[in-house]
Amino acid sequence: MSSAAVQAREVALWRNAVVVAYAASGLAFASWVSRLPAIRDGLGLTPGTVGLLLLCMTAGSFLSVSASGLIVLRLGSRRTIRTGSIMVGCGLVLAGFGTSVLSSPVAVAAGLAVVGLGTASWNTASNVEGAAVERAIGRHIMPRLHGSFSLGTVAGAGLGAWAAGAGVPVLWHLAAAGLVVAVSVTTAARWFRADVTPAERAAPYRPDNFEDPSTGPIPVIRASTDGTRAPLDNKRKIAQAWRDRRTLLLGIMVLGLALAEGAAGDWVALALADGHHQSDAAGAAGYGLFVTFMTIGRFVGTVVLDRFGRVPVMRWCSAMAVAGLALFVFAPVPWLAYAALAVWGLGASLGFPVGMSAAADDPAKAAARLSVVSTIGYGAFLCGPPLLGLLAEHVGILHSLLAVVAVLTVSFLLSPVARKLP
Repeated sequence: MSSAAVQAREVALWRNAVVVAYAASGLAFASWVSRLPAIRDGLGLTPGTVGLLLLCMTAGSFLSVSASGLIVLRLGSRRTIRTGSIMVGCGLVLAGFGTSVLSSPVAVAAGLAVVGLGTASWNTASNVEGAAVERAIGRHIMPRLHGSFSLGTVAGAGLGAWAAGAGVPVLWHLAAAGLVVAVSVTTAARWFRADVTPAERAAPYRPDNFEDPSTGPIPVIRASTDGTRAPLDNKRKIAQAWRDRRTLLLGIMVLGLALAEGAAGDWVALALADGHHQSDAAGAAGYGLFVTFMTIGRFVGTVVLDRFGRVPVMRWCSAMAVAGLALFVFAPVPWLAYAALAVWGLGASLGFPVGMSAAADDPAKAAARLSVVSTIGYGAFLCGPPLLGLLAEHVGILHSLLAVVAVLTVSFLLSPVARKLP
């Protein structure tokens, strides 16, 4: 076999391994989200206390994503992803044990906190690997990698709906999901290549050259061999990114679409059960419908973006998310609420991928800017839904979702900031 064929095979294995990492993250997320009604019923929680429970995962996730850039630089993307997947698997088991055996909100909260700690850095490291394999392949595949995450959520939601309908205890469901996630990701990680490249081995560190060509649009700052404090340089670049106007506006644009995605993940099943009077299984199936259309949007997104460009696509996505979410809230009959979930899912599909691509337009500053946009986006994805639970105590679950409509309107107005830099 020629060297070119060997290299092509290695890149294909690398790409497939990254797909597994994204898909497993979606499977883990949807597994516990789809059983949220059962967790709520098993622990006797109100919407407000469900929000507080979710806040524990949010705290772990936000702490992890805030430090994720430094964690990846310290451990490398491979070790970060492996460690994160094992933490997520253990957290799922603890959450299931706390629900089915201990009937303890504290144990479930601790499990979700561990899930949050593992997930956020894992996802950042997956973006590093995704950008690296994208450069190696020479095609834009980031939307489809995020689509793999959505495929994982579709699978997780489908299994969750089946488990809810079949009366499978939460412990056995989440334990099985945790085992699959940890084993599949730690096995796939052996083919990751972003941490070690020929360019990295051949060229010494130079303070004026931070770009590692193996990572595509994400430059990685390595430790120096001559005493230069590269980690300090990295911290300065991140601080500068937080002061960059376009980066902050990109983060706010992503914030609305990320909140629309996160709100669906945490509240669609309960909103269908409590607001539209559907069964728990039907609620889980509704979330599956949402992520199915989000997945379609992400796989079609590459073609649409190539043809129309980022700004028109972001405007249409924001507008569709607003329309779908509003229709879901005010739908007079259940079937219309399910149709609204399809529109909502399409609208929310491209917020994260486009935001990441736009943040990486300038290769020299991509790593720092990606960390800022990721922190804002994941912050909205994770912090918003628990706050919606507190609002739902006063206005109900369905009407609390109107707060997301207001934030999505801001995303619509900020769509021009996604324009590609010259």
